[in-house]
Amino acid sequence: MRRTSREGRYAERTLVGVDDVGEEERIVLWIERRPGAVWAVGRAVNPQLRESDETRPEDVLFEGFELSDALDRANEALEDDVSVLEEDGRPADARPFTRKEVLPLLERWFFNR
Repeated sequence: MRRTSREGRYAERTLVGVDDVGEEERIVLWIERRPGAVWAVGRAVNPQLRESDETRPEDVLFEGFELSDALDRANEALEDDVSVLEEDGRPADARPFTRKEVLPLLERWFFNR
């Protein structure tokens, strides 16, 4: 049975490309809020093939206390993946992660505790 654990994710982007043998490959990037007011940026390849949605240590690209730093790291990773897809001739249309997208969820969490 597949377990899911997406609580704490504030934004997510999914890109679709192909791997080295021509099979479809799904890349998921996200920003999440962890206990202790820590922001984390994650990136996973083909997470749909895993037994659980639990983040693995190697999925974490960044952990820190500043939302702006998390946004910067998430957008850098997103831009890198989009560039690779475009170089491979694949369409890649992913909007950047923004503060405007994350803040309403953070405010909802803060005021509804």
